[in-house]
Amino acid sequence: MILLPAIDILGGNCVRLYKGEYDTARRVAVSAEETVKEFCSKGAEYIHTVDLDGAKSGECVNRKLFYRLAEISSVPIELGGGIRNIETVKDYLEHGISRVILGSAAVTDREFLKRAADLYADRIAVGIDAKDGRVAVSGWTEDSGTDYIDFAKEVEALGIKNIIFTDISKDGTLEGPSVDMLQRLSDETDCGITASGGIKTIDDIKTLCGMNLYGAITGRAVYDGTLDLEKAVKLTKSER
Repeated sequence: MILLPAIDILGGNCVRLYKGEYDTARRVAVSAEETVKEFCSKGAEYIHTVDLDGAKSGECVNRKLFYRLAEISSVPIELGGGIRNIETVKDYLEHGISRVILGSAAVTDREFLKRAADLYADRIAVGIDAKDGRVAVSGWTEDSGTDYIDFAKEVEALGIKNIIFTDISKDGTLEGPSVDMLQRLSDETDCGITASGGIKTIDDIKTLCGMNLYGAITGRAVYDGTLDLEKAVKLTKSER
């Protein structure tokens, strides 16, 4: 399993949200560029980034900033938020983003999802963000009514190989990951699963390492200091 420290951008700033609520945004770093450099220096093998403005509006509001992050990073970067058409997918991949994450568009436009999977295969991931077991869209502000397991099976059938799963009720809480939901997702699909939400300590990383997942995303725990990123990365490497 790999560990992906997270950088979420809102209004040009690095922020963390609580349970996906935009009005809880809290600035956690001086600059995204310096944060990328710090994560790389601590051994991160991959960095997870989100355009929160884009997730809500459907527009790539912070496009140039993410170009810059990809340019200065010494490790691959994945990006989600506001990616709603194949032109945007192509643009980000051509500007150094290693993997793009499709969220709302994956739910509402299966033709686009299938085309992206056909064209770019392993460079596409689908973000499944669930509230009460149902997939949320539009920056987590709307309930799609779709069960998260049913949706995972649908995207797998379309050729998607990577799923990033977030239990919104755990996001930014430091209450521990949703182990049961993650295990069910891992059991019922053959996709590489990345866990997101709730991670607090090195013990959470140990638990996830034992679940045969592809990866785990950590945000608030790193910024608040409850998780030592360098030690956590070393642990994930030793557990492979």
